[in-house]
Amino acid sequence: MIIKDSDEIISIEQSWKEQRGEEGSDSTPNTLTPTRPHPYLQVRPEEKIIMTERSAAVFIQAWWRGTLVRRTLLHAALRAWIIQCWWRQVLEKLLAKRRRMVLEFYVQQEWAAVRLQSWVRMWCVRQRYCRLLNAVRIIQVYWRWHTCHSRGFIEGHYELKENQLDIQLEISLGSQACKVQQCIPLPLKE
Repeated sequence: MIIKDSDEIISIEQSWKEQRGEEGSDSTPNTLTPTRPHPYLQVRPEEKIIMTERSAAVFIQAWWRGTLVRRTLLHAALRAWIIQCWWRQVLEKLLAKRRRMVLEFYVQQEWAAVRLQSWVRMWCVRQRYCRLLNAVRIIQVYWRWHTCHSRGFIEGHYELKENQLDIQLEISLGSQACKVQQCIPLPLKE
């Protein structure tokens, strides 16, 4: 029972007085004087509340029912709190899982970008290397042709006679010269 204003307190005090009988009679052998007033009643300290056996039993029953209700509400609140804590943990795990998935997706994208960039850089370097290698080959061919023509030469002639081949070669490499003459017999088919 929740008391909201002082008029209700006065009406409760009057109902107690009516239950006790008249105000001044001391003919209540079974009376209960609580040491602590009910928390919802505002009783002045100089007043004593005198209760009959029936009103005391009602008071104790009300207190017991209130205790049971408070205990039930406390258990319900604790269960709700446990469920809320569990649900928060579940949500936190889901959020952590989502964050991890987003992070892994980001890492995959970054690695894909890095891999593509490295492939493009490798392709560009390879293209440049191939161009330089081609230029080196061209330069080597011209240099070899130039050194071959400026350093030495081969000159020769041959004669074919009846059954033999006469060859005369003259090889000149700078300051050195070499002459070769040879007669090679040819086999005749009969």
